[in-house]
Amino acid sequence: MHIHTIQSVSDSPFTYNIDKLKEYVDKCTISCIAITNHNLFDLSQYKEIAEALSIRVFPGIEIDLENGHLLLISDNSELEDFDLKCQEITKIIRTKNDTISLTAFISIFSDLSRYLVIPHYLKTPSINDDIISRLGCRITSGEVCSPKKFAYCIRDEKSLVPVLFSDIRIDENLSSFPARQTYFDIGEISLNALRLALMDKDKVFLSKETCHDFFEILDTGLKLSTGLNVILGERSTGKTYTLNRISEEYDNIKYIHQFELLEKDEEEDLRRFNGVISQKQSLFTQNYLRELKTVVDDLSTVNIENNYREVEKYLLTLLKNAQESEKADSYSKAKLFNETLFSENELNSLKALINALITIIDNQEYKDIINKYIPESNIRLLTIELMDEYSQEYELNIKKRWINDLVNSIKKLLQVHTAATRIEDIDFYKTAKDQLKIQKFSSLVELLKKERDITNSEFQGFKVVAKARKFVNATEMKNISGKKIAFSNAFTVYGNAYEFLKELRKIEGLEEADFYKYFINIDYQVLNKHGFPVSGGERSEFRLLQEISDAQQFEMLLIDEPESSFDNLFLKNDVNQIIKAISKSMPVVIVTHNNTVGASIMPNYLLYTSKRINDDGSVKYEIYSGHPSDKHLVGLDAKKIKNFEIMLNCLEAGDDAYRERGASYEILND
Repeated sequence: MHIHTIQSVSDSPFTYNIDKLKEYVDKCTISCIAITNHNLFDLSQYKEIAEALSIRVFPGIEIDLENGHLLLISDNSELEDFDLKCQEITKIIRTKNDTISLTAFISIFSDLSRYLVIPHYLKTPSINDDIISRLGCRITSGEVCSPKKFAYCIRDEKSLVPVLFSDIRIDENLSSFPARQTYFDIGEISLNALRLALMDKDKVFLSKETCHDFFEILDTGLKLSTGLNVILGERSTGKTYTLNRISEEYDNIKYIHQFELLEKDEEEDLRRFNGVISQKQSLFTQNYLRELKTVVDDLSTVNIENNYREVEKYLLTLLKNAQESEKADSYSKAKLFNETLFSENELNSLKALINALITIIDNQEYKDIINKYIPESNIRLLTIELMDEYSQEYELNIKKRWINDLVNSIKKLLQVHTAATRIEDIDFYKTAKDQLKIQKFSSLVELLKKERDITNSEFQGFKVVAKARKFVNATEMKNISGKKIAFSNAFTVYGNAYEFLKELRKIEGLEEADFYKYFINIDYQVLNKHGFPVSGGERSEFRLLQEISDAQQFEMLLIDEPESSFDNLFLKNDVNQIIKAISKSMPVVIVTHNNTVGASIMPNYLLYTSKRINDDGSVKYEIYSGHPSDKHLVGLDAKKIKNFEIMLNCLEAGDDAYRERGASYEILND
């Protein structure tokens, strides 16, 4: 229901081919499609496609609304009317940066109940909640980008009914097709039937089994669980190949490759580990010192020496002007000759206050609590009054600026016609404020330099420790910069915060935005459970746990043979626990030969890959699948194999080896 057949200004280049569309429909056994090109509808092409295919084809369009994309799908009984309306969209949206307002969109299509209205929901560029709220019941469902997002919407009562579409460009060079499609539990295929199905989450699925626990992958009809999947198989039977194909089909995948985290060279591994820790330290420092950065950036604009010079010039010209009072002429006696300029009002605090009130008004999550103490009408009235005040102050500043420019011009003209000394202009308030800023800044930095623990957190048996302290030498500063820069001169005045900042300005190649990093040193360390720095093997374990834990921000997690790098106790006690937790909220696929991962982890679904050599010497790869409790795993051709034998052969090296090990353990136990 989301297919592109024309390259628009919003598309990457592709060449449409009707035969490729037929192949896609046949191979993926699709019962119904919609043609939804970006901001356009080609009536003649639509008719050609509808005539060429033996399935139902709906006319549609993907529209760039002002803050996201939206699919609009029509019945094929009103083609001319739909074509005219789409032409209005095409006239408005001519470039990839053009959009249409919601008001204009509604005015063009008016009665939206005649269409399927499907906004990008959990898919970029997504329609925001305000637009979805304004469209209300006219929205039939929300398009998501992955099985993870689909499963989330199914579980969340407040979410729209989700659909997952291919969003495919029918290009003549396509070698494979995405399996991203939605199944509807309906009888006849009609727009009304689809609309009714989309009112009920129990009537939309990602697999033929009409079950929300599975979704289809690749273009073979193979399915995966939305939870934890394990792929078994002997060597060179296509396990990693299958994992690679899954990775290629979806965006935003977390893929941990085989041996990726294994220590191969102590020195290289340590360098990589320290690189990762340095990156995390930099992010931690940036976050922890965010307020200090604001202060340093502000101090960077202060030039106390220039302030002193201005005061000195003011005093000199004041004295000289007094000494020359008897020589004053009509020009130097003019009122404006020594007139003081207006000081503009500071509006940043007022602007911040208005923004804070707008945030309170826009907040939906805590609106009831806020309105319990402060009625929204009062907040709105206060915001309006403050906005009026801001407008008046802003206008007054503009007037002051204009008057100051005029006064300066007159002063210069008067100076040209007289030999008398004019008293230099000076902003005493700014000078005093800058001096106070430097004093406060010095006190603040001295407090921050005191050694202390910032964080001491535990993560799966590891400790992540961060400490703040002052720099001991210039080399530490150089290490923070990561560049060949000398900090020796700056370090000599490290005890004086403002003088140190001035020296940092003199260092060539040092970014001004990074000045704040050199006032306080933050040590970021990873320790083992005994409190010692991690060893080589522990570094790999920590990286794996971090990689897996970070997977929540992705749409799917793929892991290829974690046992190749780690021992069974670590896998069972640490890795399995995290993987099981993650699989409750997103699909996870693991390739393994290890019973600790393959069996002890208790997966939701099993896949088994095998290689068969045909009589002509050609190789055919087969995939069987089923639940761990099934007696047989079933292939795509309906062929069955015994699950028990697969588990024993892949995880235990066969029944005999399993029994021999069991007997050996019994002897040792006795």
